Amino acid sequence: MTLKDSAKDSTAAWGPESRAVMASLALAVAMLAVKFGAYLVTGSSAIFGDALESVVGLLTGAFALYATHLAHRPADSDHPYGHGKIEFLSCGLEGGMIVLTAVLVVGRSARALYYGWHVDRVDLGMWTMLCTTVITGLTGLWLVRRGRRLGTIVLEAEGQHCISDAITSLAAGLALGGVYLSGWTWLDPVVALCVAIYLVWLAMVLLRRSAAGLMDEQDVADASMLRQLLDAHLPTGGKQPRICSYHKLRHRHSGRYHWVDFHIMVPRWWDIERGHRIASTIEYEIECALGEGNATAHVEPCSDPECTHCKLERPPMEEQIKPPLRASGDA
Repeated sequence: MTLKDSAKDSTAAWGPESRAVMASLALAVAMLAVKFGAYLVTGSSAIFGDALESVVGLLTGAFALYATHLAHRPADSDHPYGHGKIEFLSCGLEGGMIVLTAVLVVGRSARALYYGWHVDRVDLGMWTMLCTTVITGLTGLWLVRRGRRLGTIVLEAEGQHCISDAITSLAAGLALGGVYLSGWTWLDPVVALCVAIYLVWLAMVLLRRSAAGLMDEQDVADASMLRQLLDAHLPTGGKQPRICSYHKLRHRHSGRYHWVDFHIMVPRWWDIERGHRIASTIEYEIECALGEGNATAHVEPCSDPECTHCKLERPPMEEQIKPPLRASGDA
C-alpha cells in the first residue's frame, strides 16, 4: 500500500460516522457536568441515576469512536472479512454498561426508600432535567436517523442511548415535579426504580442485537430480498440471465458489510466461461442491492431431468454427441 492509499484509508476511517460520535461525546461531557451539578444541589436519587447513565454514555461513546474508526479499515491478511464486527462488540459493551448503571440506581433508590431521603432545590432540579431532556432527545433522534442512513449499528446504538438518557431525564424531572407539588419525597426513589427497570429492558435489546450480529444470525429482511433477486432468474421469473435453480443460500453481516454465498444450477452442457459469466452477473446484481457487500456464487450442473430451463437450452443432437478427443500419440 502506498502512502497515498494509506492517507485515503485514514480519511475514510474518520468519516461522517466518527464525526457524529465525536459530537455525541461532546454532548455527553456537557450533560454529565450539568446532571452531577444538579445532583449535588438537590440530592435526588432520580437525578443520580440519570447522571450515572451519562457516565455510561461517555465511556461507551469513547469506545464507539474507536469502533467506527476500526470498522472502516480494509480487510487484511489477519482479518479477511474486514473489521466490521467491532460494531457489534461496541453495541454489546453499551448494553452491559447500562445493566451496571441500573444495578447502581436500584441500590441507591432502595437505600433512599429504607432510610428516607431529603430533596433540596426541587424547582432547580426539575427545570434542569427538562432542559437536558430536550437537548439529549433531539441529539438521539439525529444519531438514530444518521446511523440508519449510513448503515452503522454504532450510531444507532449511540442514538438509542441518547434517547434513553432523555427519557430518564424526563422521568427525573417529573419525579421532582411530583415532589414539588405534593411534598412526597418517596416519589423520587420510586421513579428512579422505574427508570432502572427501563434501563434493563433497553440493555437487553442492545445485548440481543449484539449477540445476533456476533453469531451471524440471518437477517429476515436480507433473506427476503436475496430470494426475490434469485427467484427472478428462475425459468418462472423470466429475468435474464436465467438459471435452473439455486440452493445453499447463506448470508451474514460484518458490521455494515454483507457477505453472501449461494449455489446456482445451470445446464450441464454449458461451458465454464458461460457459467462464470452468468454467476458474475448475478453476484454483481446482489452486491448493488446490498450497497456494501460481497456475493459469491458456486456453479453446479443441473441434475433435474425434468428441468424446463434445460429443455429450452438443450443444443441440437449433433452438438450433444461428440466423438471423444484422440490423444496426440494415437495412430
